[in-house]
Amino acid sequence: MRTPHHLDAHPRPNPYEELAALDDGPLEETPLEEFLTEERDAGAEDAWAPPDHRRGGKRRRKNRFAGLPLAVKAVVGLVVLASFAALGDRWAVLYAEHRAADTLKDRLDLAAAPEVEIGGFPFLTQLADKRLDSVKVTVPDVAADRVSLAKVSATAHDVTLNADGLTSVRGADVPRFDGEVQLTFADLNRELGASQVTFTGEGRDRVRASGTLPVAGHNLRLRAEARIQRQGERGIATEIGKMRLDIGDLATYRPGTRASEGLHLTPKGTADLARETRKAKALLSVPAIVQRMGVPEATVREALADDGKLAELTGSPRFARQAAGLNLIDLALENPEVMRRLGLDPNLLDSLSGLTRPVLADRLSLAFELPEPDQGDVRLQDVRVEEDGIRVRVSGSGLTVGR
Repeated sequence: MRTPHHLDAHPRPNPYEELAALDDGPLEETPLEEFLTEERDAGAEDAWAPPDHRRGGKRRRKNRFAGLPLAVKAVVGLVVLASFAALGDRWAVLYAEHRAADTLKDRLDLAAAPEVEIGGFPFLTQLADKRLDSVKVTVPDVAADRVSLAKVSATAHDVTLNADGLTSVRGADVPRFDGEVQLTFADLNRELGASQVTFTGEGRDRVRASGTLPVAGHNLRLRAEARIQRQGERGIATEIGKMRLDIGDLATYRPGTRASEGLHLTPKGTADLARETRKAKALLSVPAIVQRMGVPEATVREALADDGKLAELTGSPRFARQAAGLNLIDLALENPEVMRRLGLDPNLLDSLSGLTRPVLADRLSLAFELPEPDQGDVRLQDVRVEEDGIRVRVSGSGLTVGR
């Protein structure tokens, strides 16, 4: 039989109760709602926002400008006002130049409005005084006799206006002006180039003409020289010289009545007579030709009867000089068949006889004259030939434009 346990008279202490005895008492309770409210208030106070540089920048600039001395501010203001005044002055100049260009176009009957440039500054002050320091006018494509001037430019000085304001300018007095007239070779070649002739500069006062000239269905090679010189106070004259027309390499025509002029065989043409018996006999068979060459009749008869004698005669230097001295124009009408045997078209020779020096020179003339003004004086000062054309300096005084 198991012996029953005995219960202790003093039980063991409870550890939880001992811990509870050490507690100072319950903590003061804080309501949850009050805690959450405090958290929200703290968050609202510390809420983040991005920095506003723009507002800060404005404040900095404003403060910086406000800190400038009054004198500096005044200078800045004056500069701004001067800029606006200068801009207004330039607009007034542009308007005046446009009006002047339209007026000149109508009064001078020009195809296009010229370029007008008013000098001096400020313009409005000059307009108030009715006096302009300078006015430059450039007119393109001005008709002058048979040619067109590529550009006429002139600068008027100390111009006095007859005006009541910017929009009511009735005229102007020009005490003096200077300018330049340009005649380009490109324009000459276009306007006078119907005969396929081109012009190029040669020296300070000479122009060379070269190309082809159609005559009686033949294109003859043309060469000539024009000397440019002033004629009177407003004109340009051209003296045409050294004119020649080459008919292949057979003959050369020089208009005129002197012994060296007319139609003559070239050195190659005379050399062909020594090589081609048919041509030599055709030439020597005409008594008038033999007489002009000065060849004895007995020598001619021997040459016509013996080819050896013929070759000896035509191959001599004296015969070559005598043949080159013949003016074939004089013989063409009376001996057309002989000319044909020599290789020359009688119709061409007939046309050449009418192509005199004045007729040919007129085709190559570069002369022109500046128009005479109603009032005042215009003069040509200097004429020179340059690489691209002819340039002429002009001057004038006492001109009146409009009224």
